[in-house]
Amino acid sequence: CGQIMGRAEADDMPAAQIMYPAMQCADIFHLKADICQLGMDQRKVNMLAREYCTQSKIKLKPIILSHRMLPGLKEGQEKMSKSNVDSAIFMEDSEQEVRTKIKKAFCPPQIVENNPCIEYIKYLVIPMLGSFKLSRKEDNGGDKEYTAVEDLEADYSSGALHPGDLKPSLANAINEMLTPVRKHFETDPEAKKLLAQVKKYKVTR
Repeated sequence: CGQIMGRAEADDMPAAQIMYPAMQCADIFHLKADICQLGMDQRKVNMLAREYCTQSKIKLKPIILSHRMLPGLKEGQEKMSKSNVDSAIFMEDSEQEVRTKIKKAFCPPQIVENNPCIEYIKYLVIPMLGSFKLSRKEDNGGDKEYTAVEDLEADYSSGALHPGDLKPSLANAINEMLTPVRKHFETDPEAKKLLAQVKKYKVTR
């Protein structure tokens, strides 16, 4: 389970690498979570929680939902990082913050593989919104709506779709998805208080 900290397992490991999986496993039971929805890199610690239930004769084991790991927005980042605010889109990001992050995101022309912007569209935008709406000047091909990821990838890899046109439309799509989330944290007193508390914490590395 020590691998969930992004480090390889070895005979000589720091105490934190040993304690962290146990603490994260304890969180599941402290929160009385019925369902654990985390990335694939957390699967081992989730399974540790289920194994603990077997040994402790706890009948109701937590259900594990492991989702795909999205790459970070910066070049070479295999996954997003809480310690690097520019590596990911956060639920509390403002519209402008989203636009700035996507504008600076790694998005090499005509390369689909390991392209975070393409991944966001493929695994977030199209599944949630049903399509990806591209807005661009007529001189650059005009507006287009993608309902199939294959069509998007084909246009991008051929050069028919340029990063300069893709990024603003991606930012628009993400902001559309975050609108109800922002409204919730603005109008719900308890959620607003919780968000203010979370923002006080500073992530260190």
